Amino acid sequence: MEMTTALWSFALVVGLLTLTPGLDTALILRTSALGRRRQAWGVVLGIQTGTLLWGTLTSAGVTALLTASQVGYEILRWAGAAYLVWMGIGMLRARAGAADREATDGPAGDAERGDAPAGGLAAGWRRGLLTNLLNPKVGVFYVAVLPQFIPAGAPHFAAGVALTWVHVLEGLLWSLVLVGFARALRGWLRRPAARRVMDRVTGAVVVGFGVRLAVSD
Repeated sequence: MEMTTALWSFALVVGLLTLTPGLDTALILRTSALGRRRQAWGVVLGIQTGTLLWGTLTSAGVTALLTASQVGYEILRWAGAAYLVWMGIGMLRARAGAADREATDGPAGDAERGDAPAGGLAAGWRRGLLTNLLNPKVGVFYVAVLPQFIPAGAPHFAAGVALTWVHVLEGLLWSLVLVGFARALRGWLRRPAARRVMDRVTGAVVVGFGVRLAVSD
């Protein structure tokens, strides 16, 4: 397999993976829909930083230890599950607090307060990075898939990093679409009823991912 062929083949595989709705999609859409544009791009950059780290470590052979060590995998899996459940519950509790304020102040009070960003680019980057790095399945995916696309005779590390950048670039392009979509619907999503539905759904999705990670084999 030549490097050009490998790049296009890998782009197709990870492109389908990128387009599949999941935790990353939910986080980006919610953060952007709340009007936190800088934080939303922080989440995007954090997720892609995690992807780049997983790909780089896999190319260097480090993440093979993840599949070889059951204890290491379990520690990372439970840490990731706990983080996702904690984050999802935080979203649900924040929405409940906002509902109480709306009941007390009414829609006008909510509009006067505005939707002040809960942190900026750095806060979003940390959230995106932790969400990605604490998911051991991303590492296992790279260990299982990435080596298959590295051509025989090609420099293993350089070729692996190049393939990872294909995944990162596709992720950035799809995130651009998601952020634009959320911004286009921002007026509707800023309504209290729509916000309640969005936050409850997103919080439940995040908790669900955490629970699934905890109980999966």
